[in-house]
Amino acid sequence: MKDNKKGEFSRYRTLLRVYSYIGKYRIFLFISLLLALISVLLGLMVPRLIGMAVDGMTGKGAVDFARVRQALMLILSCILISGVCQWLMSLCNNRLADSMVRDIRIEAFKKIQELPLSYLDSHSHGEIESRIITDTNQISAGLLMGFTQLFSGIITITGTLIFMLLVSVPVALAVVILTPLSFFVAGFIAKRTFNLFKDQSSIRAEQTGLIAEMIEGHHVVSAYGRQKKVCDYFDRINEKLGQVSLKATFISSLTNPSTRFINGLIYAGVGVSGGLLVIRGRMSIGQLSAFLSYANQYTKPFNEISGVVTELQNAIACAAAVFSFIDETPQTCDKADAISEPDVQGRFDIENVSFSYTSDRSLIENLSLHVEPGQTIAIVGPTGCGKTTLINLLMRFYDVDKGSIYLDNTDIRDYTRHALRTSYGMVLQETWLKSASIRENITMANPDISEEEMIRIAKMAHIHSFVKRLPQGYDTVINGGGDELSQGQKQLLCIARVMMQIPSVMILDEATSSIDTRTEMKIQDAFAHMMKGRTSFIVAHRLSTIRDADIILVMKDGNIIEQGNHKSLMNDKGFYYQLYQSQFVMQ
Repeated sequence: MKDNKKGEFSRYRTLLRVYSYIGKYRIFLFISLLLALISVLLGLMVPRLIGMAVDGMTGKGAVDFARVRQALMLILSCILISGVCQWLMSLCNNRLADSMVRDIRIEAFKKIQELPLSYLDSHSHGEIESRIITDTNQISAGLLMGFTQLFSGIITITGTLIFMLLVSVPVALAVVILTPLSFFVAGFIAKRTFNLFKDQSSIRAEQTGLIAEMIEGHHVVSAYGRQKKVCDYFDRINEKLGQVSLKATFISSLTNPSTRFINGLIYAGVGVSGGLLVIRGRMSIGQLSAFLSYANQYTKPFNEISGVVTELQNAIACAAAVFSFIDETPQTCDKADAISEPDVQGRFDIENVSFSYTSDRSLIENLSLHVEPGQTIAIVGPTGCGKTTLINLLMRFYDVDKGSIYLDNTDIRDYTRHALRTSYGMVLQETWLKSASIRENITMANPDISEEEMIRIAKMAHIHSFVKRLPQGYDTVINGGGDELSQGQKQLLCIARVMMQIPSVMILDEATSSIDTRTEMKIQDAFAHMMKGRTSFIVAHRLSTIRDADIILVMKDGNIIEQGNHKSLMNDKGFYYQLYQSQFVMQ
């Protein structure tokens, strides 16, 4: 019982939040309601006018042609004006629903920019895509049907009830007494479909996530012959989604026939009671004809509303999932007095820093380091020792658990994230290119760079020759993954991008891992020229690339176990010496 009450509260709260987005679009809501009112009132006039026409033809040889002609002209006018109002109402409802959903989708997309990296690392990207795209589409579909049919349905019920009371109070009261049965049936079924639609949304997000992962990792799946396993797993999710969807659809589909059955009883009751009143002379045949039409119009919206309820349950379940994403805890805000325009020199002091991704497994403990401006710091060590984690902390993708990191004697938490990160130039092992031209990709951090300077740096990064061979040169548009380029070419584009920026601090995390040795040597020369006078952090597995570094940090299990230049570390014959020997002597 408590779970049901909790579900009802959650549903009610979600619905209120959905309609809170109406705000700036209330004019469309007002116009839609006004048009619905006009359309329904004109529609309700038709049965009354038909009744007038019928009463004008009831006597033998006594047809009142003038009265019938007048009634027909009024009927035609009502139908035409009502049709125009419905068309305009549909336009308003479309604008209202689409605008609201657009705002929800924008807010959800902005949330991605505010979320900490830890959230994105721990959640399926396909699931997030499903929330922003699929679920918001379901909200739009449900709201559109709700706005189109719910408003006119409620007004129709109210209007027909008033007209029926004007014709015959006793028969109208009989209709009203039977009406709550339709509400009870629709409400009873709706309560049971909400959780099913909620489960459907969750499983659909899981399925979308799997599809996105499999497309991204298709080569790996094929290389290891895991197609059957993946298909089996997809089949299980698909089967589960099919069962939940079938159950939700079956239960929700009971609403319409159930309410139709009750409405049929109401219509039959009106016909019998109205016929008795005609026999007794208390109602004319035209009035009975109008009353039967009103009874039909009165019950019809209940069938439509029952369909709306089903769509709304699905829309609300999807909205709950979207709002749950929007309400995720964002990354901590910058301080009110945070430095927004630093003049970075590149001095770093890392003091007793501790950090772990999960509370049950420590990674970096009591790490301390001092770096002078202009120094080149190489970070080496076995996989999982904390090299990339240290870079994430310097960039404030994650905040330290204990200790502090100072940049130019100022805690990096006292800078705005934007100011801090624009001071860095970063090239990662994982390449990222957006769906845009090559020009836009490489000038992302410096869009105002001149054509001559861009080409000069492109030649330094060794991309100019292969870019000129592309159909439109630098204006060639590549897809988001850059699949038409080799891995090495994509990495060279990322290197060119950071060279265009001319940052105060350089971070290279396996920046040349996918480049051939000859090109790598040329790139190293370009990097050496670029890094001159700038503080640089280099994460490397190939030790040949960091022999000239001012300081080499050897990390293991989150701690710096050795520190020095290449010559001193080789003379010490410690862990670095063993790593070097394993790469160059034992080959």
